[in-house]
Amino acid sequence: MLTTKIPYYEPTGKEVEIFQMAAENSLPLLLKGPTGSGKSRFLEFMAHQMGRKLITILCNDETSAVDLVGRFIVKGVDTVWMDGPLTTGVKEGAIVYLDEIAEARPDTLVTIHSLTDHRRTLFIERKNEEIIAHPNFLLVASYNPGYQKGFKELKPSTKQRFLSMDFPYPKPSVEEKIIIGETGISDTIAKKLVQFANLVRKKPELGLAETVSTRLLVSCAKLIGKGLPSRLAGRTAIILPLTDDEDTVTALQDSFDLIF
Repeated sequence: MLTTKIPYYEPTGKEVEIFQMAAENSLPLLLKGPTGSGKSRFLEFMAHQMGRKLITILCNDETSAVDLVGRFIVKGVDTVWMDGPLTTGVKEGAIVYLDEIAEARPDTLVTIHSLTDHRRTLFIERKNEEIIAHPNFLLVASYNPGYQKGFKELKPSTKQRFLSMDFPYPKPSVEEKIIIGETGISDTIAKKLVQFANLVRKKPELGLAETVSTRLLVSCAKLIGKGLPSRLAGRTAIILPLTDDEDTVTALQDSFDLIF
């Protein structure tokens, strides 16, 4: 959806230019990176910059083609067709965002194939109807290559239908700017939060399913900015969301307390 407030985003490279080129050439785009690295925020920012409607579809293992395309529903004594979010985006020329595309069922992803090549069409089987995409329609998906590796992999046949952009966690100086820009927190606090994040990110032996994301750091900074003691904020916004293992919680809390 379009909003009057400009979403805060701090560019880390040439991602803005690449996105604009993809949109101008109607080329589908895959945003690759870990959880909380700024993929969704980047897309909100670009949609606002380009004045485009953004339709987000949260993918999971129950996401079906019907959920994307639409279905017949009973309305009073009539049976009427209701467009799904993908169909709406195709018709209106919106940016349609498939968040965590690898989570969707493989048979569901077949639905988008004709939208990701020269055809740019969507076939609605239940209506036996083919829709030609609006010139402004753009398909964007996000994907976390490191999540449940080997189980939630995206098929090469799907990946190769998209341009791809990497969204690793930002370098420290940029991540500090993001935290400050999002929360107004002091430079000192931002530096300490980034220091802790990079300490944890370099310790795979902790066995975390997901590491410290920029999103978690922003949440922590917001709590500190509202007056919560920094160590409690770290435990609440970063450490406990990362793990339920008591030993790991203790180890993370000790590291956080040393920095703060």
